Amino acid sequence: MGTEQAAGVEISEPLLLETEADRKIRVVDSDEQEEEEIIPEWKEQITIRGLVVSALLGALFCIITHKLNLTVGIIPSLNVAAGLLGFFFVKSWTGFLSKLGFHVKPFTRQENTVIQTCVVACYGLAFSGGFGSYLLSMDEKTYKLIGEDYPGNRAEDVKNPGLLWMIGFIFVVSFLGLFSLVPLRKVMVLDYKLTYPSGTATAMLINSFHTNTGAELARKQVNCLGKYLSISFIWSCFKWFFSGIGDSCGFDNFPSLGLTLFNNTFYFDFSPTYVGCGLICPHIVNCSVLLGAIISWGFLWPFISQRAGDWYPADLGSNDFKGLYGYKVFIAISLILGDGIYNLIKIIAITIKEICRNSTNDQNIPVIKEVADSDSSKLLVEQRKRDEVFLKDRIPFWFAASGYVALAAISTATMPMIFPPLKWYLVLCSYIIAPALAFCNSYGTGLTDWSLASTYGKIGLFIIASLVGSNGGVLAGLAACGVMMSIVSTAADLMQDFKTGYLTLSSAKSMFVSQLVGTAMGCIIAPLTFWMYWSAFDIGTPDSPYKAPYAVIYREMAILGVEGFSELPKHCLAICSGFFVAALAINLLRDLTPKKVSQFIPIPMAMAVPFYIGAYFAIDMFVGTVILFVWERINRKDAEDYAGAVASGLICGDGIWTIPSAILSIFRINPPICMYFKPSSS
Repeated sequence: MGTEQAAGVEISEPLLLETEADRKIRVVDSDEQEEEEIIPEWKEQITIRGLVVSALLGALFCIITHKLNLTVGIIPSLNVAAGLLGFFFVKSWTGFLSKLGFHVKPFTRQENTVIQTCVVACYGLAFSGGFGSYLLSMDEKTYKLIGEDYPGNRAEDVKNPGLLWMIGFIFVVSFLGLFSLVPLRKVMVLDYKLTYPSGTATAMLINSFHTNTGAELARKQVNCLGKYLSISFIWSCFKWFFSGIGDSCGFDNFPSLGLTLFNNTFYFDFSPTYVGCGLICPHIVNCSVLLGAIISWGFLWPFISQRAGDWYPADLGSNDFKGLYGYKVFIAISLILGDGIYNLIKIIAITIKEICRNSTNDQNIPVIKEVADSDSSKLLVEQRKRDEVFLKDRIPFWFAASGYVALAAISTATMPMIFPPLKWYLVLCSYIIAPALAFCNSYGTGLTDWSLASTYGKIGLFIIASLVGSNGGVLAGLAACGVMMSIVSTAADLMQDFKTGYLTLSSAKSMFVSQLVGTAMGCIIAPLTFWMYWSAFDIGTPDSPYKAPYAVIYREMAILGVEGFSELPKHCLAICSGFFVAALAINLLRDLTPKKVSQFIPIPMAMAVPFYIGAYFAIDMFVGTVILFVWERINRKDAEDYAGAVASGLICGDGIWTIPSAILSIFRINPPICMYFKPSSS
C-alpha cells in the first residue's frame, strides 16, 4: 500500500532527440552536470552478475516473507531494500574487479531495474504461493486444530506439505498471469497513463542511484542498512540464548507492560522485524493495527470470555472452534471480507468509470502539441524517448496468446492430478475468466496502488467450494484460491514492472524476460525456503511463534463455502454481521470525508489482523511508528532518506538470523537459558 520515494534528487533526461543509430540520451543530474548514457539492447540489460545477485536477494527476501507470513501475516514492501541491495552488491563487485585491473561492464540503471524486477518476482511467490495461507490450510495440523468432528472438516480434505508437489503446483499456476495481459501493456502504460505509484516510486529510486548525488546518498543508505542489519542480527542471536525450550521463555515473552496486560497479549517483545515493519508501514496502518488489538484483546474477548457457560461450553480448550477461539477467527474473517469486498466493488467501479471516460475522451491517444516553453519542450522530448524505447522491443500478440493457451492446457491437465476434487472443467473455467479479473486488478493497482489478489482468491475459493460441495469442496476451493490469486497477482506485478521499466528507459522485453526468470527462481526458492521453516520449527500451532494465522482462516472460509453458517457459536453470526457492516461503513466513511479527516480513520483490514493473532506485534509496530513520527519532527529530510534503510536493515538482520536458528533447531541444539516471569507472590 504505501510508496517510498527518493528525496532530494531531480532527474531530467533528453534535451535533444538523438538518431536511432546512436541510441543515446542525455541525462542531467541534480547538479546540472550532463553526461551521456548509452541505452543497452534488451539482451545486454540481463547479465549473469545481475541474475546471481537476484537469486541471492530473492532467497533472502523469501526467508523474510515466509517469516512474516507465518507469524503475523503482514508483509511490508521490500522494494526499496531490493533496489538498494542490488545496487550495492553489483557496485561493490564491479569496484572490486576494477581495483584488480579487470575491465568491467558499467552498471546501468536498466540492469538495476532488471535485478529489482527479478527479485520482486521471486519473493512475490513466497506470498502468492500460499505457503502461509491456502496451501498450509490443507495440512493435517490445521485440520485437527479446527476439530476432527467439526461439520464440514473432513479428513479427506487434507494434503500435507510436500516439496515436490508444491514446486510442481507453483510452476503450473505462476506463469499464466505473465502472459494474460502482455498485449495490453501499451494500453495500460501509454494510453491510459496509469500511475502505478509503487512502480513509479521504484523508478525514481533507481534513477536517483545513477546520478552523482543519488549515488552518494545510496552509499550512505547502504551503510545505514548494513549498520542496522548487524545490530538486528546480533540482537536476535542474543535473544536466542534466553529463549529456552518451548514457547514461554525469553524476550519474546517479556511482560514489559505488566503481567495483567501480558496475559491479554499486550507486551513489547523486542522484535526488530515488527519494529521495522512499523517504520515502513504508513502511520494509519500501524495505528489501525493497535486499535484493532485494543478493541479485540482489550474489550471484546474479555467480554465474551465472561459468557463462558452461557454462549459456549466453559470446559472447551483454548483452541476449540466451538468456544472463544471460534469468535476470534470468524470475526477476523468478517472484517477481512467486508474490507475486501468494499474495495473490490470500489476499484471495479473506478475501473469502469475510467475506461468509459477514456473511450469517449479524445485525449486517450497522446497528442503532441507544439509548445514554446523550454521546460515543456524538454518534458515532451523525454516522453517521446520513453515511448520510443518502450515500444521498440515488441512482444508479439501471438506469442502471449499461445503461451497463455499452452500453459492453461498444461495446468488444466495437471491440477486434478495434484488436487483430485478440483475437476478439469473447473480449472478451465477459471482460466477463461482469469484474464478479465487480472485486467481489473492490474487497472485498479495502477490507479490506487492496492492489489486485491487475495480478495479475488477468496472469491474463487467460495465459488468453487460451494460448487463442489461436501465431497471435496474444501480442498478444491483452497486450490482454486491459489489458481486465481497467482494469476491476478503476477499480472499486476508485471504491469507495475512495465511502468518502472518505462520510466527507467528499460526494454519491455527485458522486463518480461526478467519476470519470467524471477518467477522461475521463485518456483524453486520459495518452496525450498518454506521447507526450511517446515522442517525446523513447529508451524501452525496457536502457541508457537509460527502460528500461521491465515491457515486456519482460509480453511474456515472453505468450510463456510461448503456448510454455511449453521455451526457458528452462539451470537457469533450476529457479531460477525455487525463487524462486516462496520468494515463497509468505515471504508465508505474514509472515501466520503475530506482527506484531512479520512487520514485519521482506521483501515478495517489492518484492524482485523490482531483479532486472531494477539496484540504483541501491534505494540512493536506502534513503537516503530512513534520512532518515525518523532524522527520526522526532528529532521524530516533525514527520516525520508534513511527510514526505509533502517527498517530494511532491522527486517533483514532478523530474517538472516532465521537461517542459523533453523539449522540449530534441525540439529536439536536448544538455547541454554529459559528466562520467564511470574508474580512474586507465587
